Amino acid sequence: MAAATAPASSSSSSGWDFTCNFEVDYGSEDHASIVYKTLAVDTELQPDKVRREMTVSGGKLVVRFEAIEARFLRASFSAFVDLMVLLTKLVEEYSVTNEEHSAL
Repeated sequence: MAAATAPASSSSSSGWDFTCNFEVDYGSEDHASIVYKTLAVDTELQPDKVRREMTVSGGKLVVRFEAIEARFLRASFSAFVDLMVLLTKLVEEYSVTNEEHSAL
């Protein structure tokens, strides 16, 4: 369901040397959008040390993290994934599909 890549570091001079990119395929633009909108309000606690960019495309949530140190990347990524897993379970359990909504 999810794919992630995380190069250890790069020789970038910008200071954002540690990155992680991943995507989660929800199979539905609606489900991916619900997760995106919910997670988007939770900003990074240390934006001077960690940056996060999210988009929704083709039913997939696409996320990119950048950090100045590996430990900041790990902490931010771990907390984000914990919330994302909870939201994914909620969406899968309680979401109403368009077909179900039109039948109501």
